[in-house]
Amino acid sequence: MSTTIEGIGSFYLGRIWDDARAAASPELLLYEASDLNTHAVCVGMTGSGKTGLCVDLIEEAAIDGVPAIVVDLKGDLSNLALSFPSLTAADFEPWIDPAEARQAGNSVGVHAALVAARWKEGLAAWGQGPERIARLRARSEIALFTPASEVGLPISILGTLAAPPPALRADPEALRERVLDTVSGLLSLAGIDADPVRSREHVFLSTLVDGAWRAGQSLSLESLIAAIQSPGFTRVGVLDLEAFYPAKDRFELVLALNGLLAAPGFSAWRTGEPLSIERLLAAPDGRPRISILSLAHLGERERTFFLTLLLSQIVGWMRTQPGTASLRALLYLDEVYGLLPPSANPPTKGPLLTLLKQARAYGLGLLLATQNPVDLDYKALSNAGTWFLGRLATERDQQRVLDGLEQSGAALDRAEMSRVLAGLPQRCFVMRNVHEDAPVLFQSRWALSYLRGPLTRPQLLQLKEKGLVAAGSPAAPASPVTVAPTPAAPVAAAPGTGTGTAGSTVAPAPAEGFEVVYALESGEDPLEPWILAEAHVHFARAKDQVDEWATVELLVAPGEGPEPGWDSASVGERGAHGVGASAPAGASYAELPRMLSRPKAKASLEKKLEGWLYRSQRVVRFSCAPLKLRSQEGESREAFAGRVALALREERDAQAAKVKAAYAKKFESLRAKIAKAEDKVAAEADQLQYAEQNRTISVGTTLLGAVFGRKMLSVGNASRAGSAMRSQSRVTREREEVERAKEKLAALQAELTALDAEARARLAEAAAQAATAELPPIHEVEVPPRKTDTEVVRLAVCWRPKGA
Repeated sequence: MSTTIEGIGSFYLGRIWDDARAAASPELLLYEASDLNTHAVCVGMTGSGKTGLCVDLIEEAAIDGVPAIVVDLKGDLSNLALSFPSLTAADFEPWIDPAEARQAGNSVGVHAALVAARWKEGLAAWGQGPERIARLRARSEIALFTPASEVGLPISILGTLAAPPPALRADPEALRERVLDTVSGLLSLAGIDADPVRSREHVFLSTLVDGAWRAGQSLSLESLIAAIQSPGFTRVGVLDLEAFYPAKDRFELVLALNGLLAAPGFSAWRTGEPLSIERLLAAPDGRPRISILSLAHLGERERTFFLTLLLSQIVGWMRTQPGTASLRALLYLDEVYGLLPPSANPPTKGPLLTLLKQARAYGLGLLLATQNPVDLDYKALSNAGTWFLGRLATERDQQRVLDGLEQSGAALDRAEMSRVLAGLPQRCFVMRNVHEDAPVLFQSRWALSYLRGPLTRPQLLQLKEKGLVAAGSPAAPASPVTVAPTPAAPVAAAPGTGTGTAGSTVAPAPAEGFEVVYALESGEDPLEPWILAEAHVHFARAKDQVDEWATVELLVAPGEGPEPGWDSASVGERGAHGVGASAPAGASYAELPRMLSRPKAKASLEKKLEGWLYRSQRVVRFSCAPLKLRSQEGESREAFAGRVALALREERDAQAAKVKAAYAKKFESLRAKIAKAEDKVAAEADQLQYAEQNRTISVGTTLLGAVFGRKMLSVGNASRAGSAMRSQSRVTREREEVERAKEKLAALQAELTALDAEARARLAEAAAQAATAELPPIHEVEVPPRKTDTEVVRLAVCWRPKGA
């Protein structure tokens, strides 16, 4: 029986439940973190306590240093931010439901004091104290994200159309899945129910996006709309484009996507932190994050859109990670109803199936919960290694779950399991774990977080104000950019000092060599001339193991001097600024600055830009000397910090496994000796019993002969008396042998107890060291470009709407 709630890579979930006594036993349920690599499903009706159990799992993961992405579809997982080490009434008061207090006949303040006392007592009853809450807060950062809303941290989805990193583009299967999932999500948001194989909208957009991404070109919704009209290819499969999807029909798709772009609510999707898995899993300081993605405020179509993009991004991130046997990260969906149905194919189903089948090899564990087991694809969920089953009242739900268990290979008594599931008390669960020999009945522990239910909008806003969730950080590119970006703040457009006539409906011609392009943004006339440049930059330094090329795209206003203010340019990857070759109908144009019209202007600007790129651009690399780790191309600081944290956990888990393996051999040897000693005791006991029987017979015969024989002291009687004496002596010897065997057995059992205590002490010491271990320092190295390899490959005049 385990007696300590802390261990290396083990999650304290509760205590074994004694069904006969209807009470929890003293024996703890410790769940191995690595078992989550094979995923878990939690099923139970409303009120069964499944949310509390899943919160317990997330808290344990955070304490163990494992980050989690928590998808909150119902609105109550923001409770993970309500953990208070001091456990005072003042901590709880802002989050008390006034209606609940009134129903109890209390003021909010009095009710807060009662709740604080109840929480403190509940934690103590389960062997937990304020120090454990403090440890949870210290070891992790909690961030609340609210896509399309600024109640929490908003998330920008623009990066989902950015070209995937090179490692993902090099994997044909991974790239195909990312393309299909991204297009499915986008079309679902536009209200188009598109089959990836039969729908011409889906096939056409997938072809367009695939071609751009294979070329390393990022897209925006604006550039995607422009590309639909002028896609740059003339065939789809073996069919001519106009036969497959005529331009007049494609215009309907343009209108649908443009309607999204023009919708007032869509602007909320364009602001906030980028949808980056690295940033969801790691805080800027390297601590693991519990990232709560609250989607309760979104409509069904918007939820499907966001979840499809999120799951697709997770699949892509997963494929770029090295394999591991340790738990790297956790993904929790608090209600999978409608996301993984048995027959329909919503856009979320494909990436979820991929994760269920493949994520275990990468250390990504899925935790899926639902109260509607009938509408789940249990063939897919048969991939889950652990099932947590709470109370299920209806026979239909019970039988559906039992079907899923049998498909996962579990042997069970259906009638008995149905009886158990129908009568489970609140917070009691049957755990079926493929890594265990048999199902286990347990009661979940008291949560460290205050589970008060969904928070109101004002309360969600208070979470940031009170420092209970991350306040956010400056936005970074969703797909890591090799080149360090410079500020994107626009400078004033050039005054009309060049050729051309202000307000002309004909664009003034620039000097020879300049391309002419048009921004896809909407805005006011007249269009103003900006400079769009594209350059190849080579970063190389052997000692830092850096040798890579980057394509940089800049957009800058010309300004009044001899060259633009490059420092105020918007810098990004190729295609980041969304331009096309078609001039907008009916546009008027401002004057062209002299800088762009004088002879040899292009050559002069190219030379000056190459010098600026050499002076300003740097590739940033990270290193962790104690672990001998270096960041890879395109790897962000958050991603590298996550890799460092995983390396520490792997090292810790390996040490723990080594200790367990060493003691396992000792335990095996001792148990073999104990089994042999038990056999010896049994054998000696049998010998003693046999000797005692012989003695009884011998003594009895002697007495009978003495009493009924013809002579009181016959020779036979004397012989029998001697035999009885010898039998008694043998009994004495056998009794001594039994005692010696029992003493040896007791000594071996004591040795086993001491060995168990020694092993637990070693593991507890290692766990304490792991708990206090800090992330090793991460150092940054900046590598400048090679001046001779810097080349400007494109210089264009970009006409942009005023105020864009």
